[in-house]
Amino acid sequence: MGITGDGSWHARRHGGQRFFTLACAALLVATTAAACSSGRPDPRDTAENLAAALSKASVKGVPGAAQAQDDLTTIVQGMSTTRATVTVGDVSTDGDTATADLKTRWSFAGDDWAYTTQAKLSYVKDAWQVDWSPDIVAPDLAAGERLTISSAAAARGEILGADDEPIVTERTVERIGIDKSRITAAEAAGSAKALARLIDIDPDTFAERVEAAGPQAFVIGIVVRADSGATLSDDALAGIPGAAQLQAQLPLAPTRTFGQPMLGVVGEATAEIVEKSQGAVRSGDMVGLSGLARRYDARLRGTPGVSVMVLPADDGAKSRELFTSEPVAGKPLRTTIDLDLQGTADEILADVKPASAIVAIRPSTGEIVALASGPGGKGEDTAAAGRYAPGSTFKLVTSLAFLRSGLEPSTTVPCTASITVDGRAFTNYSDYPSSAIGDIPLRSAIANSCNTAMIATRDQAPQDDLAGAAAALGLGPDLDLGYPAFLGSVPAKASGTERAASMIGQGRIEASPLSMAVVAASIAKGERVTPTLLADASTKPAEAAADPLTSGEAKQLRELFRAVVTDGSGRFLSDVPGGPVSAKTGTAEYGSDTPPRTHAWMIATQDDLAVAVFVGDGESGSQTAGPLLEELLRSAS
Repeated sequence: MGITGDGSWHARRHGGQRFFTLACAALLVATTAAACSSGRPDPRDTAENLAAALSKASVKGVPGAAQAQDDLTTIVQGMSTTRATVTVGDVSTDGDTATADLKTRWSFAGDDWAYTTQAKLSYVKDAWQVDWSPDIVAPDLAAGERLTISSAAAARGEILGADDEPIVTERTVERIGIDKSRITAAEAAGSAKALARLIDIDPDTFAERVEAAGPQAFVIGIVVRADSGATLSDDALAGIPGAAQLQAQLPLAPTRTFGQPMLGVVGEATAEIVEKSQGAVRSGDMVGLSGLARRYDARLRGTPGVSVMVLPADDGAKSRELFTSEPVAGKPLRTTIDLDLQGTADEILADVKPASAIVAIRPSTGEIVALASGPGGKGEDTAAAGRYAPGSTFKLVTSLAFLRSGLEPSTTVPCTASITVDGRAFTNYSDYPSSAIGDIPLRSAIANSCNTAMIATRDQAPQDDLAGAAAALGLGPDLDLGYPAFLGSVPAKASGTERAASMIGQGRIEASPLSMAVVAASIAKGERVTPTLLADASTKPAEAAADPLTSGEAKQLRELFRAVVTDGSGRFLSDVPGGPVSAKTGTAEYGSDTPPRTHAWMIATQDDLAVAVFVGDGESGSQTAGPLLEELLRSAS
């Protein structure tokens, strides 16, 4: 564009000014219109406030709905701890009214219930307010109606043993208690106390529970197995008003003590479990409370069915169903447990008063076929999680360190009556044979369990070599077995008396009965065994040992292992039916008593079975643990 003589530039310039003036006028009009409407809030803000409040089941701060809090509480209190998630969809406005779509979702364990309702809003006194109505909460909900949720338990998955033989499965029980619907309120306390005395529970505590329960409640005092002999006769029940015995099915092991605490128990969900489940478990649900039952509860429990009903305001009117989902049965949990061996191990330990354990493993596969913890452990998992000094059973680990330093089973070692290290005297066990004192072959020192020979020869097995030998035999590597277990600990550094004690499985060396069964199994197989309890779990092997067990080393260890039975402290096992038995006794001092108290151990192998037996307090491995081991081997023959 150029400057011309006819002044056209001016004409264009002024035309541009007129355009700019008109544009400014239009903008002013638009701005004025916006300013006129800017004082009215957006109804979506109120709708969002309502949605957030409904999600918390509290509308006290929502304009127009604050007075409806009692109504909302009545509507949703039957939904237990389940809470809805409410969000806002479309919001439309028509003058002083607005309609907001509320998208509601209730999340249950196995399914979601989703729907859309509408909330009406009115513009009153310069603010949007909710026109409260029950059908904001759920479709077609009328005044006075309320929601209630109920669940249908899914069939619980079984815990299976070897060859998929059921261990924990539905078994018949009798629930013994007071049926309050059959008695008056005045009779409740007396009946409760009379029944409590009959079934041997605290009368006052049970009476309080019965009195606190609703008028139609059945208050359970005790649950017993139908075949246990603890059920009550009709005559006994008839003498107590309201007393009743109701049959039910519960997931149980073959006996009360079978596989405990490994299997765990199933019972009513605790408040803590309900809270942590984030809605997956509700009060009254049956869940795993310990052991495998708890760790794999989600798998075993399955998914309960859910039903949401509308209860009418009038008691005589019919309820209606808004949502339902079918229960999905739990999945079975397959283990490697041999029911016969496990049952036998439990029976053997039944009368042992101290903490005790029997563990049996198949060396060929690593399968744990028995994992028994005696009742003396008071519910603790002594077999898999116990931490104890392994005593002389550890001498097989020490022997591997000796073999790696150049010693052989025939190498002479000094077995003296005592040896002193840094002022502490170490001796052999009280019944050590005098004929085995002196310069004897390593084979004899292991067969008769000479402590002083191990300690005197400690320079041939430095502490880090002990740790390496232990790792080669499966003692110490950290593994996730899909089940809480301790596989031992051997420090790589030790000095003085602690170093001397390490040579005989004491000091800071710790093992569980499971880990010592692994040591026995590894020697039998000729390579480190990874134990397996869950048939479907892919247990990741521990990191490879820096110095794996060789076939030559395993052969020499088996020679030493076998010598205990042919020539040493395990001779009493020489006539056990079946293949040759190899064994090692162990006694470990602990505590500050004088004389010290002792743990009693014995490990053994026979055919495709490796066993560890432990008793928390005993005379010696051969005297205390030995008879238990012998009983198990004879039963397995």
